[in-house]
Amino acid sequence: MTAAGRRPPLALVLLASAVVALLLLPLAYLVIRVADGGGRALDVLWDRSTLRLVVDTVLLVAGVVVAAIVVAVPMAWLVTRTDLPGRRLWAVAAALPLVIPSYVAAFCLLGFFGERGLLQQALGVERLPDPTGYWGAVAALTLSTYPYVFLLAQAALRDLDPALEEAARGLGVSRWRSLARVTLPAIRPSVALGSLLVALYVLSDFGVVSLMRYDSLTRAIYVQYKSLFDRTPAAVLALVLVGLTAIALAFELRTRTRGRLWRTSPGSARRAQPIELGAARWLGVAWCGLVTGLFLVLPAGVLLYWLGRGIANDRSLAVPWDEAAHSLGASALAALVTVAAAVPVAVLVHRYPGRLARALERLSYAGNALPGLVIALSLVFFAARYASPVYQTLGLLVFAYAVRFYPLALSGLDTGLARVSPRVEEAARGLGRGPVATTWLVTLPLVRSGVLAGAALVFLSAMKELPATILLRPIGFDTLATEIWGATQVGAYSKAAIPALLLVVLSAPVLWLVHGERGRLAESGG
Repeated sequence: MTAAGRRPPLALVLLASAVVALLLLPLAYLVIRVADGGGRALDVLWDRSTLRLVVDTVLLVAGVVVAAIVVAVPMAWLVTRTDLPGRRLWAVAAALPLVIPSYVAAFCLLGFFGERGLLQQALGVERLPDPTGYWGAVAALTLSTYPYVFLLAQAALRDLDPALEEAARGLGVSRWRSLARVTLPAIRPSVALGSLLVALYVLSDFGVVSLMRYDSLTRAIYVQYKSLFDRTPAAVLALVLVGLTAIALAFELRTRTRGRLWRTSPGSARRAQPIELGAARWLGVAWCGLVTGLFLVLPAGVLLYWLGRGIANDRSLAVPWDEAAHSLGASALAALVTVAAAVPVAVLVHRYPGRLARALERLSYAGNALPGLVIALSLVFFAARYASPVYQTLGLLVFAYAVRFYPLALSGLDTGLARVSPRVEEAARGLGRGPVATTWLVTLPLVRSGVLAGAALVFLSAMKELPATILLRPIGFDTLATEIWGATQVGAYSKAAIPALLLVVLSAPVLWLVHGERGRLAESGG
């Protein structure tokens, strides 16, 4: 009997349910707030301005998701399955924009393309098209989010059984038709998961839409929460965000269930032969160079320019080492806690599929749709009333990170488990291995790449999280994100450049180690 036909262990169900219940605390706060609002909540919900905000938000999500897929999937295929020169270097460079906070990306784009920006100064013209608005928001958010799709698509391509493509080629299918009819459908679940993460990020982002002056639900929520008199409208709008999240989850679920390809056995997990691009390799290099130039070199160049101006003006620019240590410690702890919390839900979904497992998985994504500001305020509410000892502690901050970025860890585990056939574990159990030994010796080596990807995504996202950090950090616990925001709020861009660049420098080794580990797994066939 397969796992799908067996009842899951009670301990696993209880553990997964407890994790999801904790993740739903911010949502419970919103429901309480809206219930207290009564008729006022209904007035806000049916207001025409709310409908307009929903439409504008959906358009922004759609634009960023499409742009992220167009940028990320070709990049992932080039660096994973071809003989592209400098593949590992391009792979790390393509993932590095993930460490750039979205509000820093917006500042950099405005500093280059905006009024009195670097491009205007270089061209010597009086005026350039205004970069703010919808397209500016799409560009800045694509810069910060396409690595989600890239990392998950790259993991899927690296772990894909090459026998699938070889079988298609043996039947006379051309290389490019094999790519379209075999390879891309095989990685569709991972691309769908990455797209879901992009959509959730856009739904919850506040910095970009504020700087680019684009009206969205998050910007409206921030304006409402600034009011000390009535926070019911903000709670209603936040619940609308949850509704949009449910729609995004439904689309992702439909895409994921339209076919899933497992490796037939551990022995078939060998390294695929790189595809020879021939003369087209230089077109691939040009594409990678264009993506890296726009999404990494340009913002880094703007930051270096601000830093150079600060040095030229003899300003005292100190390196925030204490803030860097705080960021590293809190982010590493958040990655560890979040991945551990994602294990019971992921195992329940993939080894004991059913209505309960699907419901818990879907509910676990709800917190990620809420802006960090709303999550932080809800935790302040609960901590102040019911758990005062944890108020303004590192533990509460890490918990907020876990709620905010739980889907990142879950997607990494999902990507790994989706390609491990349950029959592999059943074979190990049939040979006398216990459940613990099977998990340690069989399952973990096969899903290690996905676990590392999920942990890295949580770590990098926590490093740059701003609203939750500002409201929940212990007294005196400043991070690189708070340093950046504090400097940019007073126009001290030269001072903001140092912590922003330090974020990139400290986060780059994490991405490098993940790519190196994946490379060793691919070379060893495991």
